[in-house]
Amino acid sequence: MTVPQELTVPALAPSGTGTGPRGAGPSRARLWLLRAAFALPAAAFVVLMFLDVEPTVVGGAAIGLVLVLMLAKVPVAVCMTVPALLGLYALHGTRAAENLLGSIVFDSAAQWTLSVLPMFVLMGLLLWKSGITSAIYTAASHWLGWLPGGLGVATNVAGAGLSAVTGTSVGSTHALARNGIPEMLRRGYDRRLAVGSVAVASLSGHLIPPGILMVVYAGIAQVPVGPQLLAGIGPGILITVACCAMIVALSVTRPALAGRDRSALARAEPEEPRPTWGDRWRSALAIWPMVALIGLVLGTMFLGVFTATEAGAAGALGAVLLTFWFRRGNRPLAAMGAATAETVRSMGGIFFLLVGATALSRLLSVSGLADGFADWVAELGLGRIGFLVLMIGAYLVMGTFLESLAMLLLTVPLLLPVLESLDISPIWFGVFVVLLCEVGMLTPPVGILAFIIHGITKEPDVNGGQEISLGDIFRAITWFFPVILAVLFLLIAFPDIVGFVPAQMGE
Repeated sequence: MTVPQELTVPALAPSGTGTGPRGAGPSRARLWLLRAAFALPAAAFVVLMFLDVEPTVVGGAAIGLVLVLMLAKVPVAVCMTVPALLGLYALHGTRAAENLLGSIVFDSAAQWTLSVLPMFVLMGLLLWKSGITSAIYTAASHWLGWLPGGLGVATNVAGAGLSAVTGTSVGSTHALARNGIPEMLRRGYDRRLAVGSVAVASLSGHLIPPGILMVVYAGIAQVPVGPQLLAGIGPGILITVACCAMIVALSVTRPALAGRDRSALARAEPEEPRPTWGDRWRSALAIWPMVALIGLVLGTMFLGVFTATEAGAAGALGAVLLTFWFRRGNRPLAAMGAATAETVRSMGGIFFLLVGATALSRLLSVSGLADGFADWVAELGLGRIGFLVLMIGAYLVMGTFLESLAMLLLTVPLLLPVLESLDISPIWFGVFVVLLCEVGMLTPPVGILAFIIHGITKEPDVNGGQEISLGDIFRAITWFFPVILAVLFLLIAFPDIVGFVPAQMGE
């Protein structure tokens, strides 16, 4: 089994390679035409930086330039680094830009907290290539298929399990779409419930450890990686349970959606024999090595036996051993080499993104824009709850034209001073903002996960002869928005949902 290209983290960010949500992306000629169309507004922001204006205006012009470059599909790291350098040069001359270039790469990448990242990426890639992840969906469907909408419920539980392996929502969505959608369609499920179940199964992708966005956030916010990763366990389980409950409710109130009315049963293929208890236990035993490995990684962090980096190293070593065992006789060294190469490529992209985020953060600090934004929020008198509700609306809007990693890198440096003034825990906010970014990956018109699912459903062996439109996918996603918003408000009202597990960590 090979790892889809979307599994790697750089693919989550807008790039200038032409790879976009639709998979194929625009042609090179169309890409350059798009960039030419944004040349004039980009030039206007550059000119504004060098006018005799307040430093905060320079910072605001840099943010505007970042957004224009992102819309023009320039690589995200370049989108943030170039405006930051121009802004520092406009404010303090050549020496400031030279000092930034001389220190930023080391300052961004040489952080002990980030050393865990390549370990988790390598662990996920190795487990994927070992083939063990293909058994997760089988086990979930055997144990949960009896529920109303049971295959949709199984898809969400399998998504949570895959999240603990891949660390990305894109990787788990790719696997679930290929396994879950054709199976649900064969059982008479409505196409909208089939694709919607797969789409929302991604929401725990970066919350359940080892979520890659969580580690990136920890690097930007300068918070401990171990507590940040463990903080996502409670909300990750909560959003999975909420979506499963919604699937069951839809299946009970509208039986046709889950293939439980007469017309749907007539269309469905003959039902396979219900799994026996022997089948269930065999499917559970098939995934025990992965469960044991994830338990080792999380358990040692929770008990304080290992630091996050040591736990990641232990997980990577365990994944190496599992790869050699499950791929014995099937070129295990080739799988190792491919996983290592993809890890290096992914980490290069991640660290380049962190360089850009650090550069932009420096400019926001020097220009006074970050502190000015914090003062403006304080003057509004919103308080903690009002600010967080405002953030929900802001991220849902940003999700219509930006992707998750871009939103995280662009907004967190600006928001950190606000968190301190409102007494919001940066670890709690990390979980909250990562979940909002995950929701943003579903919202139209960007909705990268919706486009990935749409691309997969075009394949005849997936769609079963049914035409599934992009509109079907977005409509199905809207069914789940009430429970998603309910989870967000629960996190605001009961912050201990996030803080409980980290608070129990051993010293």
